[in-house]
Amino acid sequence: MTVVNERIRVLNSAPVRPDGEFVLYWCGANRRVDSNHALLRAVELGNELGLPVLVYEGVTCCYPDANDRLHTFLLEGVPEMAQRLKRLGIGYCFHLRRRRSDPGDIFFRLAERAACVVADDYPVYFPAEMNATVPARLPVRYEAVDSSCIVPMNLLDRREYAAYTIRPKIRRLLDRYLVPCPEPRVRRRWEGPPPEFHCEVRAGEIPALVASCEIDHSVPPSISFHGTRSEAEARLRLFLEKNLRRYAKERNQPAAHATSRLSPYLHFGRISSLEVALAVQDHARRHGLIADEFLEELIVRRELAFNFARHATNPALLVNLPDWARATLLAHAKDARQPCYSPAEFEQARTHDALWNACQKEMLLRGTIHGYYRMYWGKKIIEWSPTCQDALETMIRIHNRWALDGRDPNTYTNILWCFGLHDRPWQERPVFGMVRYMSLEGMRRKTDVDAYLREIAWLEQTGSDPFVSLAGPTCASR
Repeated sequence: MTVVNERIRVLNSAPVRPDGEFVLYWCGANRRVDSNHALLRAVELGNELGLPVLVYEGVTCCYPDANDRLHTFLLEGVPEMAQRLKRLGIGYCFHLRRRRSDPGDIFFRLAERAACVVADDYPVYFPAEMNATVPARLPVRYEAVDSSCIVPMNLLDRREYAAYTIRPKIRRLLDRYLVPCPEPRVRRRWEGPPPEFHCEVRAGEIPALVASCEIDHSVPPSISFHGTRSEAEARLRLFLEKNLRRYAKERNQPAAHATSRLSPYLHFGRISSLEVALAVQDHARRHGLIADEFLEELIVRRELAFNFARHATNPALLVNLPDWARATLLAHAKDARQPCYSPAEFEQARTHDALWNACQKEMLLRGTIHGYYRMYWGKKIIEWSPTCQDALETMIRIHNRWALDGRDPNTYTNILWCFGLHDRPWQERPVFGMVRYMSLEGMRRKTDVDAYLREIAWLEQTGSDPFVSLAGPTCASR
């Protein structure tokens, strides 16, 4: 099986270098071996050219808000990545740039020896920046391959207004692309040691490696999530066995823990939405379950977010809101905000609202917030900030610093949803105008707020998380 052309963008006009030593895959978004169309494409090219494949993955101290939480999660996946690539006969170079004074051009040094380069096609953050600026600087062919979406982003050539406009387009194309991505098979194995820039990572040494980096050490690792591919696979199995059958009914009940808890792994590319969707479909078929609600979120809603991020000039700006939302928020820009909190008060969970504080503490401890409560979290930041721009900056800042699923198309889309993106006008009220409002009373009517408060208090008091542990009891069973 070859990678379909719809997944591939050729981003420069340079040729394949005839005397290249290897095909280089720059793994910047989909950090996995399994179900990875970009890796598969690199192997295809290597096989055509009679060359081995080298995977380059880097973690730098220089990205904004680099900290122990994000570094730890990234490094935790490296040993398993190395093992799986070695088994397939694919080379691996992992570079950890610990200090700003360390060399920052390792990719370019490797590209000088490559016949061609394959990279992840990802619409935001570092991979998007690199795909926009690097290809023109290289003398070799540079391809970006979409392995983030099930239906390739390239097929949706304009920005969709909402889920109801993208849904029929996704459904028409889904059967063609909802097929397994085969394991790559190299014809020429990587021989010899990794490049001299390679940093060997062993699980027991990760805390020391992180401590040696010139990053923010005030943001500790998540108490709940570990960044390995094996944990992503285990969480998927747990979801299929325990939660899929109750997802539709209990997904908006945070204390029920009926969701997949896969967002950090999808964001960092440890697992693909394609393999999750296939596994869910297969499990539902074999057990007589209906998985429509979960697949709607995983495919339609997620790919709506990628579509938005691909076609927005900058997905972190309020200018992306629909005209009605910008107009109504502007009309209420001078409405009184009472109370009104500073960014630091929000970040430190120091508001008058116990539920909001608990949501923020979940972010501080776990690195995620339950999706339904994150809507409430965002709406209240709008209500209690001096301006909508202040609210937007606070939400993005907290996600960039604390979230394991931040800097993601879903992050920006979900944040802007709080301001009216992909939504419709509602009844007019202060501050929000016709943008949807959410209240504490509504949360209490629809969800078990008290159970959630007890759970977050436990996390805060103990520093441990049996509720989402792969082995421990869930809150629903306590």
